[in-house]
Amino acid sequence: MAFGNSSQDDSMMSEINVTPLVDVMLVLLVVFIITAPLLAPQALKVNLPRTESVAHDDRVQKLSLAIDARGDVSLESAHLSDAGLAELLKQRAADPQFQLQIQADQAVNYGRVAQIMAIAQKAGVGKLSFLTIAGK
Repeated sequence: MAFGNSSQDDSMMSEINVTPLVDVMLVLLVVFIITAPLLAPQALKVNLPRTESVAHDDRVQKLSLAIDARGDVSLESAHLSDAGLAELLKQRAADPQFQLQIQADQAVNYGRVAQIMAIAQKAGVGKLSFLTIAGK
């Protein structure tokens, strides 16, 4: 058919061919699905802010646990083994006002802190907090 005037082809084409549009959208979807996981670790750079001090509740019975850079545990300045810590926490965790405060050295391995948290959870400690340096 020619582009000239034709008596049989007087109506205009009113339909849009969406097949190329669907093809392009599917390609873009595949590209985003593949590249999204690669972008996530770069986007999660965490720079924690310093905090202002918060009012403390005096009714809570606090026990301070320190973990030094080597991973050794001391409770109120007394060195303890993991088994000794678990036994002491079982005794103290019966009090509903008991709170364990963990002071972990900046150089301590996170796995060691997770082990201490698991010991506390197994002993029944319901309130756990981490102490940091407050600054501006």
